[in-house]
Amino acid sequence: MTSKRSRVDWRGYIPAITTPFTADHALDLTGLGTLLEWLHGEGMHGLVIAGTTGEWTSLSPAERKQLFTAVGQQMRGKLPLIAGCTAFTARETVDFARHAAEAGFDGILVTPPPYVRPSADEIVGFYADVSAGSPLPICVYNWPPGTGIDMPVALLARLADIANVVAIKQSTSDLRSFTNTFFALNDQVRVFGHAMDEHGLALLQARGGDGTMGAGGVLGRIQPDFYNHLWAGEIDAARACGAKDRVILDAWYSPDLRGMFGSGPSILKSALNALGLPGGYVRPPLRDVSPADAAKIRETLVALGRI
Repeated sequence: MTSKRSRVDWRGYIPAITTPFTADHALDLTGLGTLLEWLHGEGMHGLVIAGTTGEWTSLSPAERKQLFTAVGQQMRGKLPLIAGCTAFTARETVDFARHAAEAGFDGILVTPPPYVRPSADEIVGFYADVSAGSPLPICVYNWPPGTGIDMPVALLARLADIANVVAIKQSTSDLRSFTNTFFALNDQVRVFGHAMDEHGLALLQARGGDGTMGAGGVLGRIQPDFYNHLWAGEIDAARACGAKDRVILDAWYSPDLRGMFGSGPSILKSALNALGLPGGYVRPPLRDVSPADAAKIRETLVALGRI
């Protein structure tokens, strides 16, 4: 099968960033601009906009397009930009993809339609329709906690054959599932989801790999430096960075990647606020973390030397 991975240069640590909202839940584009500059200055290898962490579920279609426009105006050409274009229909996804292309994005990230739990054949049909209409390459997003669907390798292989699919974000906490996906498909498309721990380091050293589309980038340079050190052959330094990333995963999330103190966005926004950055607030029905939990999140950042 022809490799499509070379169509894009995405690699390393690419955080799915938060979307700042004000106290009255308005889109905070000024705060967004500050956050983007910080993330770029900390050396992120790319950015995912309006993903799960970016609360796409509470953005109106017009707001999501407004977000893409603002990010594109500020960051296009500086680093890879990937637009979260998940929606209930291929028509809506393609509409977002076309706007993202006009804004200067480099690709789109798309889950199967959530809630409706389509069959394997329906999922293939959905991505084929998106591929036919999207002007941008596609990263397939397997996100079982959010969609209720855990796509097996056989299905992901069918999706990898679709013309415009160039990458897979395999967001599973099951190491075997990730490695099976990686071994089966990484020669054809890019596979993201490497853990930044000893397991991930061993796999990356032995077989190479593309990277991690992580949540938030709240540790700043520590997270992209895991890959920077790895690429430079500085394994102990990479290991030290990965260990710090592991601390926040263990302290803030359950083994199946659910937030310990609330939603993922609320936890990451609390962390950014503690760092003096514009994390802002989450939109209902999500709730901001409690003051007691915000203190615990801050304590983790203090222990890691970020505060």
